[in-house]
Order: sequence, then structure tokens, then C-alpha cells
Amino acid sequence: MRRRSHALRLAITAAAALLAVAACGPPNPAGPAKAKGSSSPYGFDAAEQKDGKLVVWVDSTRLDAAKAYQAAHPGVQLDVVTYDGNANGSNTLKTKVQLFNRAGEGWPDVVFTTDNNTASWASQGDDAFVAPLDKGLLDDATLGGFAKGALDVCTVGGTVYCLRNDLAQVVLWYNKKLLDEFGYAVPKTWEEYQALGEKVAAEHPGHIVGTAGDAWAPEIYMWGSECPAGQITGAKAITVKATDATCARAAKLMDRLVANKTMSMLPLFGPDFAKNQGDKVLMLPGPAWYGGAVFQGTLKTPKGELAVADALHWAGQDPPVTGNVGGGAWWLSRHSTNLKAAKDFLTWVATADAYQVELSPGYPAHAAAAAKWIKKQQDSGYYAGDIAAPITAAAGQVWSGWGSPEFSQEAVWAKTVIPAQTAGKTVESLLPEWQTAIEQQAQVSGYQVTK
Repeated sequence: MRRRSHALRLAITAAAALLAVAACGPPNPAGPAKAKGSSSPYGFDAAEQKDGKLVVWVDSTRLDAAKAYQAAHPGVQLDVVTYDGNANGSNTLKTKVQLFNRAGEGWPDVVFTTDNNTASWASQGDDAFVAPLDKGLLDDATLGGFAKGALDVCTVGGTVYCLRNDLAQVVLWYNKKLLDEFGYAVPKTWEEYQALGEKVAAEHPGHIVGTAGDAWAPEIYMWGSECPAGQITGAKAITVKATDATCARAAKLMDRLVANKTMSMLPLFGPDFAKNQGDKVLMLPGPAWYGGAVFQGTLKTPKGELAVADALHWAGQDPPVTGNVGGGAWWLSRHSTNLKAAKDFLTWVATADAYQVELSPGYPAHAAAAAKWIKKQQDSGYYAGDIAAPITAAAGQVWSGWGSPEFSQEAVWAKTVIPAQTAGKTVESLLPEWQTAIEQQAQVSGYQVTK
């Protein structure tokens, strides 16, 4: 992620001011032009309101949300645009918003992102993009309906800027049919998990217990190990300790299982994983959405074989914690000229049963919808045994120490660790390089870094 130079930023700000003067008179240093006669009851100066199409940006998976809203609200005019959702640290939204800020137009009314980094940049500065939701736009009852901690990733300085779509807590997925056939017990700790991986390598070679070939691998193994690779301590302050003992233990586990070939280095959604290893998956630590997207969708695991166990924890870890992979969010633009419609869309897609229970592929962040969603999954008959208890428990165990800065940890890991790991280097040996890469990316993004 590149940061604009100070000189360029001043030039852009000056240009925006000239545009504002030409179009609306003197610029408003507090934000977008205030609607005539408005008392700005939202915590920001709203743009002048008018009727028109509601512009909504979604990724391809959340296209169903927009379609469901349209079906339930046929009188609303929607202009739905699909984009990559900022997946894997693409930075698409920030790049587009910077262009719109320079042009003084073009902002969507509502946006979905797959990442948890948007609030860190889009809520800041005179050209802030996202609107605060808890300063008058949404009531306490709506905001209070979300799971405990669900909105933390989009809360900056005590202000909430998003509605979380789904949670992505990491649990242990396993093939009960294979596990029973091999006579293995479900591991409860990461130490037991590694020991089982070593037994599998010796007794059932070719079968796998995990994957490490995707950019989100650190969010499973490092996050769940309480690795302090990027703890946010201020609006522009971060502490990076990627060589900490908690990081090293997770790295050693990964290295051991990659070496004995029970942890795959193939990308989970790549063309070769399902073809070559899809029927050899004994277990996978992974987020709640693996059930539908990976096992039902990509691997086509037969009905009655897939089960879920409690999130793994390290011996002595009290309380037990887990990681988180994704879990998207809905954001409302403070530039919207149709706040009433934008608010309605945002609230509906994040809470309504018609989408969150009936169509959403992930565990809803909205508590009431989550209870219905998990029951629906359980009642489907696809899973072997109870899935509600472990997935629900893990929702409250996500470690809060893994920060959400302006940049993507996934992008840093994908660029720094995976290529070297694929070339034969160990993750443990790469921790200093990962540390340096995080520090450098943080500094480029304007953070004060401490070690």
C-alpha cells in the first residue's frame, strides 16, 4: 500500500478546496457540504439529500444480499456494482475513494468489504469516507443486537463505523468418517494436533491435517497463538513483535507439518487442491465459513462426514483464544445524498433473516440471526454431530490482540513468507523477515512503529 507524499496530499487538498469553492462556496473544513437547513444529527455534516438510485458495491458472494434486498424492496432503485471486496489486501476501495475525493464525486452509498482494515483509514482525516453509525444514524437497539466484540474491528476512538456482516472465528473442521476409521481422537490442543499430524504422516501418508498455502494462514495459526505481529496502540501507532515466542511456537508447528507433508502448501481454492488432495483431508483448522465454501462447495465432501470441534488452543492458554479469517462488513458513505435509503439497506442486509439466515454463507454477526443460521445448518442433515456449540463458543474466543491497521497482514505474508516457504525455507527462519516487512509496510502507511 503506497502512501501519498505530504506535498501531493497538500496539492490534492488544495484542488479539492478550489472545486468546493467553485461549486458550493467556501469549503467546509469539517467535511462534505451540509444539507440546507440540516442540524447534522449524524455526527458529521451530511451532503445535501435528494432522491435517486442507491449505489451499492458488493463482492460476488454478497451479490445475493443486494438481490434479496431488491426483491424485498421492489420500489427502491438500486445500482449494484460488483468488485473484489478488497480481498487479500487488494486495496481497491482505498484507491477508488482517493480518486473520488479528487474528483469530488463518484462515491458509492454503501460498500461491502471482506477485510477488517477499512475503518483505520476511511474514518480519518478531512476526506474521511465512512460515516459514524452510533452518532445518530442507527439506534442503540440495532447496534446492540450484534455479537459481543463483533463491531470492535470497525470501532475507532470509541465510534462505530460499520455493521459486521459475518464472523469468521476459527474452529477445527474434521472428517468424522476418516477419523473414526483411523481410530484417532479429536485433538483439543495445538500440541495434540501436531502429535496427531505426525501419526498421520507415519500411518496414513498422503492425508492432510491443515493447509499453509494461503495468505490467511497467519490468521489461523499465528492469531490463535496470540502472536503480537501487529498490535494497534494508537490511531497511527503499532507494536510489531513477530519474532515473539508465541509466534515461534506456531511457526515450528507449521514447519513440522509442512515437512512431513500433512500440511499442504497448495492454495485452498486453487485448481490443484481439490483435485489432488480433496479426498485426503482428515482435518482443517479454519473459519466458520469453511463448512459451506470449502467442504460443501470446493471439496464436495459427502453428507454426514464433516464435523466441527472446538477451536484448538495452546496448553496453558487461559482463557483459550482463536483466530479469525475475514468476516466482512457493511459501510455507509458520509458522502451519500440518500442517507435514509442507505441506512435502510445497510441495516437490512446486516440483520434481516431473508439474507442473513436464508442466504448468507457465513456465521452472522447479528446475534439473533446467528442463532437461526446455526440451527438451519444443523437441521440440514449435512453435518455429522453438533456444530452449534463449537462454532458459537469460538465466536466469543477471538483474540483481540491481532490488530487491524490500514494495511493487510495477508498481503504482507503472501509477499514475504509464502514464496520463501515454497522454496524450502521454514516459517521460523522467516520470522525476522516477516517482522521487517510488517515494520516497513506500517511505516509506508504512516505508522509509528515500536518493537
